[in-house]
Amino acid sequence: MAATTAILFLVLLASLSATSSSPYFSATTLFQNYQNMLTSFRIFIYTPTKPFNFPNPPASLFYSSLLRSPFVTQNPAEAHLFLVPFSPDTSTRSLARVIRELRNNHPYWNRTLGADHFFVSPAGIDYSSDRNVLELKKNSVQISVFPVVSGYFVPHKDVTLPPFSTSPLALLDGLEVNSTKTTSFLGYLNWDGMTEPNLVNELKGDVDFLVEEKSEPLNYMRSVTESKFCLFLYHGEVTWMVEAMALGCVPVVIVDRPIQDLPLMDILRWSEIALLVAVPRSGAKRLKEVLNGLSEEKYAEMRELCVAASKHLVWNEEPQPLDAFHMVMYQLWLRRHAVRYARREFG
Repeated sequence: MAATTAILFLVLLASLSATSSSPYFSATTLFQNYQNMLTSFRIFIYTPTKPFNFPNPPASLFYSSLLRSPFVTQNPAEAHLFLVPFSPDTSTRSLARVIRELRNNHPYWNRTLGADHFFVSPAGIDYSSDRNVLELKKNSVQISVFPVVSGYFVPHKDVTLPPFSTSPLALLDGLEVNSTKTTSFLGYLNWDGMTEPNLVNELKGDVDFLVEEKSEPLNYMRSVTESKFCLFLYHGEVTWMVEAMALGCVPVVIVDRPIQDLPLMDILRWSEIALLVAVPRSGAKRLKEVLNGLSEEKYAEMRELCVAASKHLVWNEEPQPLDAFHMVMYQLWLRRHAVRYARREFG
């Protein structure tokens, strides 16, 4: 496993040109820590009060992959982190009962008030007046699905799961990335059609932009290859982001506030991979100025980086080295250090 990971990592780095920057904050640190994680990271999973499934694909894949992984230990004494499993439709009252039972029946929660615990909640949880749920929200690591509802995500503590591709990645085989590709459109938007924002209407009327509503996978992938930038409305449809990046279409996330919940934010330098554009009033005109203002050299570099970064955003039924599952595990590994209270407080 270590040899395979090393080869894949070197291939990823070699795929970048000598003059390109890296998509990682620190490639060396990532590789060294990743190897340590594979060999030593251990997680203890509490027994859920009742069987449940996650209907959300990335949450389901993460949870099932973790259950089958060598990271799980049956010995809580050797665990770095503890997973609190509960159904996504658990009520606040029931969730409070779960934490109260952990507090009363096990010694591990009280050592850190939950700081070395984590939980999976696709939509995230809000703050609560109940002490138990409040400790879970404030202290434990929340794993949810990108993007998260405003106020439900705590930066530098919580983690988001990369979006799950709804189309077979095998479709990418016939659509290879061209470093010198010519494009027909400045920007492309595969729109979910759930809302009708003014910006979408403006983009529809501009010949430099291609806007399609819920296009079929092969069709939108072809549109992606014909466009320089791929547009994503924050809290809109983002499931095709991985394919877009893999095909060298630089992602542009259109937002109305700062984004702090992008996937793998501890690992990837999103500022060098994607453009985050606030378009409150000036609309399509402002967006066009930003996109046209990017130099060809900078654009070429961003294309390389987003292709390289996409390799870490792919979900597999059987986890592969450096894929989305392992990168989420790596973010948990980075959060494994927690200050524990004196033994007398829980002994």
